[in-house]
Amino acid sequence: MSKPLGIGVIGCGNISAAYMRLAPMFSGIEMRACADLAAEAAHARATEFGLRADTIDGLLAADDIDIVVNLTIPAAHFKVSRQILEAGKHVYSEKPFVLSREEGAELARIAAEKSLRVGSAPDTFLGGAHQLARHLVDSEAVGRITSGTCFVQSPGMEMWHPNPDFFFQPGGGPILDLGPYYLSNLVQLLGPVKRVCAMSSSAWEYRTITSEPRAGETLKVETPTTIHAVMQFHSGAQITYCASWDVWQHGHSNMELYGTSGTLHVPDPNFFGGEVRMTEKSSFTNGTPAWDHPFGRTNEDGRANYRAAGLADMAQSIINDRPHRCALEFALHVVDVMTSILASGETGQFVEIETSCERPTALGIEDARRLLA
Repeated sequence: MSKPLGIGVIGCGNISAAYMRLAPMFSGIEMRACADLAAEAAHARATEFGLRADTIDGLLAADDIDIVVNLTIPAAHFKVSRQILEAGKHVYSEKPFVLSREEGAELARIAAEKSLRVGSAPDTFLGGAHQLARHLVDSEAVGRITSGTCFVQSPGMEMWHPNPDFFFQPGGGPILDLGPYYLSNLVQLLGPVKRVCAMSSSAWEYRTITSEPRAGETLKVETPTTIHAVMQFHSGAQITYCASWDVWQHGHSNMELYGTSGTLHVPDPNFFGGEVRMTEKSSFTNGTPAWDHPFGRTNEDGRANYRAAGLADMAQSIINDRPHRCALEFALHVVDVMTSILASGETGQFVEIETSCERPTALGIEDARRLLA
């Protein structure tokens, strides 16, 4: 393979450690530098992972950096990604990469003008479990998918995150924070969404942080924290999606897809691995299909964690001049669906989805092996 592309990171907060720790697993990329508005945060991460600490301007001007990973807060993603593109670098952003169709279209325009790539997390849909689900959907192992359910519900982010403020501000909330995992997986499995309807609410006006170091502080809630939505896909499938940070406990499965000849139980799309179970027609015996996918193997803290797979796929796609899977068009459609769900929750009306996309190419076993170092 050609020499690896140099990777720089802007934003050295909580999630940056995972990218820096896992990037060496993959071929085609080499983590080289990091920057943050808080210089001490960049120096701490650089020391921890043997990288070069830089200023943001210095990183954007560096000749050894080809792709910049944007790990700033969601409200800053568009501004920072635009800055990266204007500096002549490819950009791979944490989710959601923008907060509106208009922002996504502007990044697409700049990228096209400069012949640059834009990629976006999440890449968990490339995990072994979700690619097995993709294989089973594509092979119609349970027939044509006609409906399904998704649930992601918990008490809230203020219980564990050291700085949870942005989760409860516009641009946060369970739809824009957790929705990318669920909706990206649904779109890669079923194709684009046609229209949505939703209802939304918040259980509390203020929330109390219980995590350290800010335990006892209160946060004002400025975005819905419970959303119940129904999505109609162009394929004809209808999926119910419930996302909430107002639920102490529940017994719903993360994702179930109902086909004309059986049911697929799909594990949490927030993670790469997990058990995919399949039932056929009236059989109530759960079966676990065999699937030795590299990104389904446990490798860290009892889980399969292959964060940076999407980044590596984008780098190899640049090197080999092919489309990448976590692409702008795909990510923008997911953003369109999420913001349309929020808009429907405000108005109580159906919202037609204006964007569309192709399903990302499936990542089979051999494709995944080629991504690994």
